[in-house]
Amino acid sequence: MRNVALQKILLAACAAALATSVNAAKVMTPDEDEDDLVPSGKGWGNRAEPTPGFVTHGNNGNGQARPGGGGSSGSNGINYHGGPVMLGTTNVYYIWYGNWTGNTANSILTSLAQSMGGSSWFNINTTYYNASNAHVSNSVSYGGSTNDNYSQGSALSDSAIKTVVNNAIVSGKVPKDTNGVYFVLTSSDVTATSGFCTQYCGWHTHGTIQGGDIKYAFIGNPDRCPSACAAQTTSPNNNAGADGMASIISHELSEAVSDPDLNAWYDRQGMENADKCAWTFGTESTASNGSKYNVTIGSNKYLIQRNWVNAGGGYCATAYP
Repeated sequence: MRNVALQKILLAACAAALATSVNAAKVMTPDEDEDDLVPSGKGWGNRAEPTPGFVTHGNNGNGQARPGGGGSSGSNGINYHGGPVMLGTTNVYYIWYGNWTGNTANSILTSLAQSMGGSSWFNINTTYYNASNAHVSNSVSYGGSTNDNYSQGSALSDSAIKTVVNNAIVSGKVPKDTNGVYFVLTSSDVTATSGFCTQYCGWHTHGTIQGGDIKYAFIGNPDRCPSACAAQTTSPNNNAGADGMASIISHELSEAVSDPDLNAWYDRQGMENADKCAWTFGTESTASNGSKYNVTIGSNKYLIQRNWVNAGGGYCATAYP
C-alpha cells in the first residue's frame, strides 16, 4: 500500500491519479516487447533485474528469481505471473511498535483483524488463484499480538523492520507461521527511513526468517503525516490515526494474500491489486460525528479503500460479488 499515495485525497474522482503521482519518477511503463515491471511492495513497479531472462523480487535483500516473461495475459486488467498465493486461513499478527499507551487503536485495529475474514470486502481476494486454480479463501484469523518498546529506535530502516519481526518470532512472542502476515504497527513518533510519508504509507514484502518464508508489512501511523496518509482527520471511530491505519492494513493484507512473494498477481506497471484502487473509496456514508465511512466490518465502521476485483473485466469495489 500497500501502501502509497502521498497527498491527502480531497476528491474521489482524482484519487487514483494522486495515488501514483508521488512515485512518478519510479514508475515506468514497459514497452510492448518488454516484460512487465515487477512490484516493489511499496506501490510502484521496478524494472526487472539483473537480466531480461530473470526477475528479482523483494525490497529488503530477499530477492527470489524466477524465469522472466510478461506473465499471462488476461481480460481483467491484472496478470498472473506464476507465483504462489496464500491459501486456506491467513493468520494476522500485530507487533505494536513504539508507545501505544492510552491509544484506542488497539481495540479498533484488533477488531478489524478479528472480523476481516468472511467480510464482503475481503471476499474480493477470492478472485485470485494460483497455477492450480486454487483460490484465496475468505478466511482470516487474528493470531495475536506483541509489543516492541523501540528496540530498533524511532527511525526504522527496512532491515530494522525485518529485525523487529524476526525478534518477535525468535522470542516466542508470536509464533513462526508461514501462512501468516506480521504487521509492524508504528506509533506516531516512529518513521521509516526508506520513504514513509514521502513515498508510501505502508508496504509489504517477504523474507527468510528462522528458515521459513515469512510475509510481513510495515504500517505507518497517519497521525505523523495526516495530509499524506489520512483520507480525513475526523474519523468514524474517533481516532484518525487508527482509522487511517485500517485502510493501510487492508491494502497490504490484500496484496500479501494475492502476491505474497511479489511474483504472482500484478499489472504491466508492477501495480498489485490494492495499488490499482489506492485512495478510491466508492460510495460513502456519513457517521454521526460527520466523518465518512464506506464499510462496516464487525461492529465498526471504516473508510477503507476499494480493492481490484479480478473478474468481470476487472474493477475497483468494496465488496464481491
